[in-house]
Amino acid sequence: MQSPSPAAETARTELRRARPLLGTVVDIGLSAVGSERALHAAIDAAFAVIERVQALLSYQDPDSELSRLNREAVHGARQVDAHTYRVLETALRLARSSDGAFDPCVAPRLEAWGYLPRRAGSVDAAASWRDVELAADGKVRFLRPLRLDLGGIAKGYAVDLAVQSLQTLDGADIIVNAGGDLRVAGPTPQTIHLRHPCMPAAAAHPVTLRNAALATSGAYFSRRCTQGRTVSALVNPRSAEPYVGNRGITVRAADCMTADALTKVTLFAAAPIAARTLSECGAQALILEASPVEGRVAAGERRARLRQPVPVPGAPVPEVKQAVDRIDQFEQLQAP
Repeated sequence: MQSPSPAAETARTELRRARPLLGTVVDIGLSAVGSERALHAAIDAAFAVIERVQALLSYQDPDSELSRLNREAVHGARQVDAHTYRVLETALRLARSSDGAFDPCVAPRLEAWGYLPRRAGSVDAAASWRDVELAADGKVRFLRPLRLDLGGIAKGYAVDLAVQSLQTLDGADIIVNAGGDLRVAGPTPQTIHLRHPCMPAAAAHPVTLRNAALATSGAYFSRRCTQGRTVSALVNPRSAEPYVGNRGITVRAADCMTADALTKVTLFAAAPIAARTLSECGAQALILEASPVEGRVAAGERRARLRQPVPVPGAPVPEVKQAVDRIDQFEQLQAP
């Protein structure tokens, strides 16, 4: 029998598949050496990891572990899965670091505005993320009646787990994108197109990304009118009001869970707190919005307001500044 040629043994296979998960469409792209069958199996395993996170942390599913916590944890400590514990641990750490600008306890507002299903049982109006207690043995307890929603961080965590699953393939180029929360891995840089908040159907600018994550938050897709007012799925924790402005927040970080949560920190925290939290996480933030001079962004004009609170990791942190500038400068913040 004739042996396969060296070229055949090193030929790369490219696949791209998508599934509706996590309240969005999750897209997985993979390029690696191996048979198409082997790569399909690897993608199946990555989707299975995402489905596991969804089963644990879905607010919409009344049988999820998160829903069980919201019903029972005020009555006593409840054992949780290691994935649930890890996401909660990160969520509470970032809530502390950002002085509450990232808040996993805004579910009642999102229920009232129709973004989350209404759940039975009252909550204490004074309850906050500070009333979530994590024990060293993997148990969780609520000190007051409250409802957690981890939608602002769990999607990024699922992306990270999927990427880690695919990294078992040597030399693979990977991209996992869950509705704008994405991570790339592998030897080849990949081009990501940012959305412009005033024209979300159009790409604002390409950004080159390698072995890093990007997450974006904006009100442009979730903004709607309900009960006679305009609302969005972004809640300002301090005012409990919806964010309905035209800013688009993009954060680059080493992992997608961190980037996902930090978009809310960048949007809602005071500038010094946002800068400090980004610095602690080795992350960078970009804010896109209409030029204050022109009042709007014309089609095809790649201009934005750039907030650069944190430079490339390792450099000293400058004062937070705002200026109208080309968003090409975001590429200068990319770590090599």
